[in-house]
Amino acid sequence: MTEVNLKASSVPVRETRLGSITGYAGTARELVGAARQGCLQEKRRSFSQCLGCSTSNAACTVVLIRDAAVISHGPVGCAGCLHEFAFTYRVNGAHRGVFEPTERRIFSTDMKERDTVYGGSQKLAGAIREVHRRVKPNAIFIITTCASGIIGDDVQMVADAGEAEIGIPVVAIFCEGFRSRIWTSGFDAGYHGIARKLIKPPQKKQNDLVNVVNFWGADYIGAWFKRLRLRANYLTPFATVAQIASSSEARLTIQVCATLGSYLGAALEQEFGVPEIKLSPPYGVAQSERWFRELGRVTDRQAEAEIFLQEEREHWLPEIEALRKKLAGKTAYVTAGASHGHSLLAVLKELGVEPLGAAIFHHDPLYDNGVVTADTLQNVVNDYGDIPRYNVCNKQEFELANILRRVCPNILLARHGGMTLWGAKYGIPSLLIGDEHFGMGYEGVVRYGKRILETIENDEFVKNLEKHAVNPYSDWWLRQDPFTFLGDGAGDCGCRE
Repeated sequence: MTEVNLKASSVPVRETRLGSITGYAGTARELVGAARQGCLQEKRRSFSQCLGCSTSNAACTVVLIRDAAVISHGPVGCAGCLHEFAFTYRVNGAHRGVFEPTERRIFSTDMKERDTVYGGSQKLAGAIREVHRRVKPNAIFIITTCASGIIGDDVQMVADAGEAEIGIPVVAIFCEGFRSRIWTSGFDAGYHGIARKLIKPPQKKQNDLVNVVNFWGADYIGAWFKRLRLRANYLTPFATVAQIASSSEARLTIQVCATLGSYLGAALEQEFGVPEIKLSPPYGVAQSERWFRELGRVTDRQAEAEIFLQEEREHWLPEIEALRKKLAGKTAYVTAGASHGHSLLAVLKELGVEPLGAAIFHHDPLYDNGVVTADTLQNVVNDYGDIPRYNVCNKQEFELANILRRVCPNILLARHGGMTLWGAKYGIPSLLIGDEHFGMGYEGVVRYGKRILETIENDEFVKNLEKHAVNPYSDWWLRQDPFTFLGDGAGDCGCRE
């Protein structure tokens, strides 16, 4: 188990804290076996095409807090992608009953070359005062960038001084892109700042309140919880500073994606006494059964959980069986972040669609709770069998393009924008669903199955696109093994289950 230390200004990155990796090629079972036997090693790429920046991941944990403001301390270009969250807030907020017209309060210190020579601390201090004057937030978050990190600005000191001056929490989040190859270290940095400065010791326990660590999906969970006499406290998108502060009063914490919530779940349990469910989230029938039973056990609602599951089976299993017949013999390929990618593999297996492989952005051998039962990839392997051509790949699209050309699945499933392009170029029907709640529970299997079937049956556009698309990769590369630039390491230590 990771020891959470909220006295420290920053959290150790996943490479050192969890032993996470970004390079692997083999099977899922072999990867799980290496992790369990303690001989998981990183495979290093001699060539990398791109890399996700953890700054944007840190931002996504705080930008959508309804009454907070965010300052990006660095060049204005480092805040260039943050405008997307304004769109997310407007569109997805409606799914959570949030209809405020307020634009996201996103600012940049706009560091220039002069600031990198003489320091940007004064500029940051001025930005804190100006943001407070303009928008009167209930908390201000400062996300660091490579520029402010390299020159060594004392961001924590400036944040503390600003907090004392304006009288609201000013939270420093240390998430410079060069800190970690694991893009999800940014999630941990954001939640570390939140746990340090926003979450308060409980005044009382609310036994029907459940923290839900999630992104910004539709509110399916709230409807389930009503049937179980529970209330959802969504963290952190669309929450208020006060809601976050009182999350220590919840009965327990659940995670929609362990990649996102691993650190916050551990912090709430270790520092505030809020236990978390240490199982894979409810994607697929097998995992849904385990998860809802554990939810019922922890909240003393075992009888209600069994009634809920029985009703779900009676309602949805006939539709799932009908979809299995329609999708029999179909194949798929998955590209996504780690835990949610594993969840998509479970949904595919539940529908009888055979995954030909997966390109998953990183791998955590364990999460911060240190419990093997929480390993989402291991649970998929145990429930449904092995996944061949399992590639841990931090968005290296040159590998994905080569693999897709070879395996030619009936459908490509993606979690992140820009990835479905490669399937479409090869005439492969491609499905991107950004709502991580979409596939949860029995009903989620049906929802995903219908969308997969619809996507496969409506392939005319991608078939036409294939005839006219220009592939940027040469025949020289496409003839080579996809892992030509992936060196020795993970899985090469003789570990096999």
